[in-house]
Amino acid sequence: MTEPLYNAEILRLATSIPHHERLAAPHASSEKRSPICGSRVTVDVALASDGTVEEVGLLVRACALGQASASLLASHIVGRTPEELAATRDALTRWLAREGDAPDWPGLAVFAPALDFTARHPSIRLAFEAAAEAAADARQHAHA
Repeated sequence: MTEPLYNAEILRLATSIPHHERLAAPHASSEKRSPICGSRVTVDVALASDGTVEEVGLLVRACALGQASASLLASHIVGRTPEELAATRDALTRWLAREGDAPDWPGLAVFAPALDFTARHPSIRLAFEAAAEAAADARQHAHA
């Protein structure tokens, strides 16, 4: 028997998103939307002087999978570099497509039951795509 797609851990994460308010003065922001289901995630970031994420704010209007993914992102993003976020985004994309191992990010294995549900993959990727883009934009603006 396979694990249910919407398990208790997914639902717990979906209802406990940290940093769930937008930042008043972000260094950069990015919004990503899934054309399949309409889920939308906006990520604001502010970088520290060493280039790592110092503050994050999210606006999440997504299904339970998108909310759970945003929760995992927000729980572990502070202190990460734009490069780490891009690498995690890329690894997550490969893993969901069954083209690589699970990303080195705490908790993402909870999405293993979704591997066979390709229509759900965009929602799972949204927060990581938005965070990687926002962090890269923030770094670019810091060096402009």
